[in-house]
Amino acid sequence: MTQRPPVWDLTFQHDDVDSKLVAALERLAQAFRVLLWRVGQTHGLSPIQVQFLCYLLYQPEAHRRVSGLAQAFRLTKATVSDAVTALESKGLVRRRPDISDRRSSVLDLTPDGRRLARRLAAWANTVRDSLSFAGLDEKTSVLNFLMRLIVELQRAGVITVARMCLTCRFFRQDVHPGTPTPHHCALLDRPLGPTTLRVDCPEHVGAEAAISMGNPGQRSLL
Repeated sequence: MTQRPPVWDLTFQHDDVDSKLVAALERLAQAFRVLLWRVGQTHGLSPIQVQFLCYLLYQPEAHRRVSGLAQAFRLTKATVSDAVTALESKGLVRRRPDISDRRSSVLDLTPDGRRLARRLAAWANTVRDSLSFAGLDEKTSVLNFLMRLIVELQRAGVITVARMCLTCRFFRQDVHPGTPTPHHCALLDRPLGPTTLRVDCPEHVGAEAAISMGNPGQRSLL
C-alpha cells in the first residue's frame, strides 16, 4: 500500500477528504483543550483535574478507582495518583478502602468536591449548544460516524476504553430490521435506534470475549 503524505501537508490535504476530516477533528480537540484550560484556570485546577472531578461525579463506583481513571484517560497509575493526591490536598476527593479488594481504594468526591464538580461539568456545554444549527438526521448521521471511528481507533489501540453499545457483548445488531429501532440491548431487553445508542454506558461489558468465541448472538461492530 502506497504511503500517503502527512495530514498536515496542505498540498495533499486540500484534495483529500480523509486528511481534511482529521484536520477538522484536531481543530475540535484544540477547542476542547481551550475550554478545559479556561474552566480549570478559574478554579486553580489543571485540565486533567477538571476531567477527573467530572468523571468521579457521574461514573459508578466500579469505575472510581485509580486504575479506572488510568484506563479511561490512558495515563499511568502514577500520573493519576499524583493528580488525585493534589485533589485530596484541596479537599475535593477522598479515598476509602474497597471492601471487595483491600489493596485498592474507591475515590469519592467530598461535599465541596461534588459542588465544584457540578459547576465544572458544564465545561463542554458551549460545544453542545453550537450543534443547534443542525437537524436531528444530520446529527444522528454524525454520531454514527463518530462511534464507528471510535471503534476503529480502539481496534488500532489508540483508544483503550469505549463503553459504547457498538462494543458491548449485549449489543444485538439489526435484529429488528425495517423498524426505527433495528438493534437490541440484551441486558436491558430494550430495542435500540440510532439516537438511543449509548456512547458511555455504565452497564457496558466488552464484546471481545464473545466475538472471539464466534457467538453469532453476541454481535458488535468491534
